[in-house]
Amino acid sequence: MGTRGIAPEELDARRELGARLRTARRGAGLTLRQVAQALDVSAGTWSAVENGRTKIDAARLEKAAGLLELDPVALRDAPRPDGGGWRDFAPLRLEAPLAGALEAFVELGYHGSTIRDIAQRARLSVPGVYHHWPAKQDLLVALLDLTMEDLLTRARAARAEVDGPVERFTRLVECLALFHTHRRELGFIGASEMRSLEEPNRIRVAAARQEMQHMVDDEVLEGCRRGLMTTPLPKEAARAVVTMCTALPQWWSPSGPSSPEVVARQYVDFALDVVRVAR
Repeated sequence: MGTRGIAPEELDARRELGARLRTARRGAGLTLRQVAQALDVSAGTWSAVENGRTKIDAARLEKAAGLLELDPVALRDAPRPDGGGWRDFAPLRLEAPLAGALEAFVELGYHGSTIRDIAQRARLSVPGVYHHWPAKQDLLVALLDLTMEDLLTRARAARAEVDGPVERFTRLVECLALFHTHRRELGFIGASEMRSLEEPNRIRVAAARQEMQHMVDDEVLEGCRRGLMTTPLPKEAARAVVTMCTALPQWWSPSGPSSPEVVARQYVDFALDVVRVAR
C-alpha cells in the first residue's frame, strides 16, 4: 500500500509507530525476518510497517506487541524514546553492537572497520555480534535509520510549534544545530557514510534526508513568496543552511567553549542572514 493521498498526520503516526516497533524488535534481539515469520507476513511487508510505508491493523499490532512483550496501547501511544521534547537530548543508549559500530565507524570509517573492531568496542566476541547482526552493513543501516528517525521526529515537532515561514525556518535551523551537536556521532556518520550504504537502503535513507531538506526548502520558498525573505536563490540558500548545520559534527566538541544551545543561536542568526530576513 502506497502513501500517496494519505494525510501528513497519518504518515507521521505510521512512521513513529514503525520506529517504536523497530526499536522494540531490536531490543528483543529479533531479526526482521524472525518477526515477519512469527506474524505470518512477508519480510518486505514487515519492513514497510517499520518504515511507516504501510498500516498495521489492530489484530496484528496486538500480536506483535505480545511477541515483543509490550502493551499494544502503550506501543501505539508511546512518548518519545528520550521522554522529552524536541530540544531535549537524553544520553544516547544503544545496544552494545550498535554502540561499538558507532564508535568504530566514527574513528575508522565504515570501510576501515571490521566486525572484530566492533566486537572489541562492544566487549563481545565476534560470534556474539554476528548472532544478532548478520553483516556490518546491517549495523550501518540501523544507525542511519536511527539518525533519520530521531532527526525527522524532532524537526516535525519543531516546525509544528509555530506559525509563519520565518518562525518555522528558525525552529528547523535550531533543531538541526542542536541535533548535530548533541548527536554529533550520529550526525557525523550520517554525513560521511551515505556512500557506504547498499541498495535498496540507500534510496530509502536518501529519501529521509531529502524530506529534511524539503522542510527547509518549503519555508524559504514561502518566506520569499511573502516577501519576508529576499534571497534571489531560495533553494540554493536553503541547501546552504542545511549543509552548514550538518557540517557541525566535523568541528564542534563538547569540550569546546560553546554549548549546543549557544551554537544553535549563532547558527539561527547565520541562517537568517543567508536567506536575507530583514531584522
